[in-house]
Amino acid sequence: MQLLLVVLAVIQLVWAGPLPKEYVANTAENLALIKSGDYKQNIESLGGQFEGDMILDERQKRALLGLEKTGLINLNYRWPDAVVPYVYADGYFTQAQIEHIERELRLIEAASCVRFVQRTDEANYVEVIGEASGCWSQVGNLRRGRQQLNLQLFEPGTGCFRNGTAAHEFLHTLGFYHMQSATERDEYVTIAWDNIIPGMEHNFNIFDANVITNFGVKYDVLSLMHYNAYGFTRNGFATIVPHDISLIDGMGNSGGMTDLDKQRLNAMYCSATH
Repeated sequence: MQLLLVVLAVIQLVWAGPLPKEYVANTAENLALIKSGDYKQNIESLGGQFEGDMILDERQKRALLGLEKTGLINLNYRWPDAVVPYVYADGYFTQAQIEHIERELRLIEAASCVRFVQRTDEANYVEVIGEASGCWSQVGNLRRGRQQLNLQLFEPGTGCFRNGTAAHEFLHTLGFYHMQSATERDEYVTIAWDNIIPGMEHNFNIFDANVITNFGVKYDVLSLMHYNAYGFTRNGFATIVPHDISLIDGMGNSGGMTDLDKQRLNAMYCSATH
């Protein structure tokens, strides 16, 4: 069980528009599913981005494919002193939605040395927005000014505001990738390739150990960062089947961070050896 950190190449650019340059318009099919509430996969996999909810630029994609290896394992791309400045963009969220997000952030803080602070004048920070495009985040501290995290507006407890989703996206912001990208994934789960939407197979890539870094924590089928069994399903059947079949219903059905998620987070940010 490994929660993966890929530390990403920096682009010296600050966005001027309301959405990041790397944002890809979501599909009509995904948006219809999100609106209906009638889907078996995690809502995070319906965001229309890389692996559903991660926005990557071309250099980051090349790095994951092993075509560019410079700067991947680099402390400079973590949030300095484990502090993440953030702001809520005006005009999106109700007080109840903000309180829900704040509870998720406090749970991450309670499990680690990481702190989320309201931005004052910090150069690099996260802007939380609520566009009708699903749930997504960028990965790691890009050190280029504002970066964004999106939680499409729902009542707390549902959609992008279900328990665990905001924490999942903020863990991407901290630098974590999806659990099922782990190098040793196939030792723990089987990918049912015939059940995956054609053209979406790349969302199930695994990354070589010389491209990603981990902290020696074993693969976690129940991780907050794991897809459920039905990610990118074409037919309603499972696309990911754990070798321990008793875990299938718990996969991606968040009860929050697992103990192993917490170990990885603390290894990344709170250990003097990392």
